[in-house]
Amino acid sequence: MARLAQTAGLTDIQQEILSTVRDFVDKEIIPVATELEHRDEYPQAIVDGLKELGLFGLMIPKEYGGLGESLLTYALCVEEIARGWMSVSGIINTHFIVAYMLKQHGTQEQKDHFLPRMAAGDIRGAFSMSEPGLGSDVSAITSKAVKDGEEYVLNGQKMWLTNGGTSSLVAVLVRSDEGHPEGTAPHKSMTTFLVEKEPGFGEVRPGLTIPGKIDKMGYKGVDTTELIMDGLRIPANRVLGGETGRGFYQMMDGVEVGRVNVAARGCGVAQRAFELGVQYAQQRHTFGKPIAQHQAIQFKLAEMATKVEAAHAMMVNAARKKDSGERNDLEAGMAKYLASEYCKEVVEDAFRIHGGYGFSKEYEIERLYREAPMLLIGEGTAEIQKMIIGRRLLEEYRFQG
Repeated sequence: MARLAQTAGLTDIQQEILSTVRDFVDKEIIPVATELEHRDEYPQAIVDGLKELGLFGLMIPKEYGGLGESLLTYALCVEEIARGWMSVSGIINTHFIVAYMLKQHGTQEQKDHFLPRMAAGDIRGAFSMSEPGLGSDVSAITSKAVKDGEEYVLNGQKMWLTNGGTSSLVAVLVRSDEGHPEGTAPHKSMTTFLVEKEPGFGEVRPGLTIPGKIDKMGYKGVDTTELIMDGLRIPANRVLGGETGRGFYQMMDGVEVGRVNVAARGCGVAQRAFELGVQYAQQRHTFGKPIAQHQAIQFKLAEMATKVEAAHAMMVNAARKKDSGERNDLEAGMAKYLASEYCKEVVEDAFRIHGGYGFSKEYEIERLYREAPMLLIGEGTAEIQKMIIGRRLLEEYRFQG
């Protein structure tokens, strides 16, 4: 886009990074995305290219071999990548969340051990909270860790792991009642474990099985899996931060920045849908003129562009708030909620502009139409975002009468 979704106040370095990523998306992702998506094929060549660009270490501090960039820089890169193919942004997102959690909460030994190899892209991260019967109720986690000497034994079934197969490090949230008496609030008896494994499917280490890819409506290419722990033994030094009972807070911190990421993905997909819609509207003729000259289509384009701009502005605001060191759960929740809803609407309007051709797999908008719904539920549903937003608003506007 030449004019929509521009970001004021970027440094020369940020602009250079974004320009490089945008060129990569235009040349290496967009031309092959639909074909790879239809085959549900992991985009290895694209991932290798992102590795060469250093994007797996974008927010990892320079002392660990990363670029040491801000959340805003990362979110704007994700926006560009999702504009090309949302699945690729998902491959980076879970890696980024695990690296962020390590940077913020890991012990020095854990940071030294993992972050340099994560920055190089040699270790790929995934994280796991959800379970088959869990949904958004994280407090209902049943997977459990029991202390056994200098190790913990983990048992349980996890669900919806992005990069579950291709990752080599998974941050897993489970119950750990050790040191937490009966009656302790559920969120105070959860622990995050750093689980190293071999990439692939089947038994990837003793006691840990990745059954295979889940077949999905959209969001293809990237692997989404289950994770089954049956007597999985993890050394005590792989408790994130070295202290049990902190897992819920660590995961929520990661999800908070993840919501900015999902908002950025929604912005990128909406931008691409607008591009496709406005281009097609100028090429397709009805009643003797391009359909872009019909007022009904102009109204659609106006609404679509406005939504793209609004979502982008809220996403940038949420990222900058987090970068400033301030609490941003309100802004991140608003950005994720608005961007995902607007993305769905912009994609649908672009689909309508394409008419019958939008229903054809030959047209890119068909892929976007199947991808957009994932953003409505990823990193918390719209209903969860509204609960977060409502509670925070009541904190900020507490009635003093």
